[in-house]
Amino acid sequence: MKFLPSKRKRFCLVNSQVETVDRLIRRTKKSDWLISTSTEKSFIGEINGNKFRLISSKIGRGAFCKLTGEVNTTSGFVDVEIHKAFKILLSLLYLLPVIGITTFLMKDEKEFSTLMAVSFISQILIIRFIAIPLTFHRNLKDSLNRLRDVLDIEWTEH
Repeated sequence: MKFLPSKRKRFCLVNSQVETVDRLIRRTKKSDWLISTSTEKSFIGEINGNKFRLISSKIGRGAFCKLTGEVNTTSGFVDVEIHKAFKILLSLLYLLPVIGITTFLMKDEKEFSTLMAVSFISQILIIRFIAIPLTFHRNLKDSLNRLRDVLDIEWTEH
């Protein structure tokens, strides 16, 4: 079972591989560390030949999704996943209800009720099935649209 979402998208090139990679290089600020900084370029990251590892340069939420992919002669793919720093923060968010219930149990066992247990479980479920997927898909859509505009590609099914 995956706790954090990820997605793989395949695409077809409109132009040649060389032209597409060149466009990506021109629109990417070179950085070994995938950290958000202010730039006029569309992406921040590294490009090695036809392979890339990028984040969106949009300040605030651009670094949430990490794009890793490859541009082949007529097609390519991109894997989108949550950036490692955000994975750590989201893991801590998962732990908050657990810490809350543990603290509550250690404090006074007699006042614990089933309503409290349901509350803690529902918090975990809301974080897992609503908050994280909504945030991921909102940022996924934005990052993939930027990538499509920069590379001039068409998305394909499988």
